[in-house]
Amino acid sequence: MWIGLANFDWLASGTPWAFLQATSLFQNPLVPIIMMVGIFYLVLFLPMRRKQRKLDEMLQNLKNGDKVVTNGGVIGTLVSLGEDNTVTLRVKPDNVKLQFSRNAVTAMVQESIEEKK
Repeated sequence: MWIGLANFDWLASGTPWAFLQATSLFQNPLVPIIMMVGIFYLVLFLPMRRKQRKLDEMLQNLKNGDKVVTNGGVIGTLVSLGEDNTVTLRVKPDNVKLQFSRNAVTAMVQESIEEKK
């Protein structure tokens, strides 16, 4: 008598392990998901970590006289580096001194050759 829920065709093949046929690696539903997570990591997280490492290195190497840009767009020259993780900038044209958190500094300004002349 045929049981509708079970398929016993593997019994007729002669080998007891015929139902465990070799399948392609991509037929497993977890493999594409794992591959997508790996690609996602390589495309998004790795470059973000590199950029954060470069920013942290730049913040550690700040010194007086460096020309920097803050995350608010303020461009100024570093006057002092506080021990409490702050920096003081001198901003043109009135030489106003502003105090910022060291983490507010986002980049150093590279002076072009024409500005130096």
